[in-house]
Amino acid sequence: MNRTLRTLAVVLAMSPVMALAQAPATLPPGVFAAERDIALATAGTYTLDEQHTAVIVRVSHIGYSQSVFRFDRAKGSLTWNPAAIETSKLSASVETASITTNVKGFAEELAGDNFLKSKAFPEATFVSTSFKPVDKTRGKVEGQFTLMGKTRPVTFDVELGGAGKGFEGKPRIGVHAVATINPQDYGLPAPFTDPIQIQIDTEFEKSQ
Repeated sequence: MNRTLRTLAVVLAMSPVMALAQAPATLPPGVFAAERDIALATAGTYTLDEQHTAVIVRVSHIGYSQSVFRFDRAKGSLTWNPAAIETSKLSASVETASITTNVKGFAEELAGDNFLKSKAFPEATFVSTSFKPVDKTRGKVEGQFTLMGKTRPVTFDVELGGAGKGFEGKPRIGVHAVATINPQDYGLPAPFTDPIQIQIDTEFEKSQ
């Protein structure tokens, strides 16, 4: 009998905790979570959300490891046409002086005249030339990438992160995109000799 009472007491004590664990998370009014459904990405013009954008580059550290740099300031525009995805358009730019690294003082050196020459070339840009769907959540975006005054073709492998109603009636599209460039094509000096991976995680908010 005592064992039964003790078991009942434990169950009753745990019930509020279990209820909290099972209760669905709620979002503020007017905020909608994304779904991995491209059909929710409605047609229109979208603006890149700089506060929810990460531009990461991975650079070989003379063969020992991959150094990771981040660019903190970016802007862009996406014209999305789900009825004819191949006609969609994207343009984006990154401020080269916004580079950051965990090596003290190195970001300033990278932005300087020995590397990115940010004063002379304040932006790196990408302008799409074609959208090529692979399946319902993946595709390739080809375009022209310009860095330090030199322009070369680059292809981003793009994957849908999520789409949905977004915030306060402004739908959103989130994507993950990866491309690789040859640093020698843009005049970067040693030790930038191995291919550099560019990784972008970003959200676009509908503006029109």
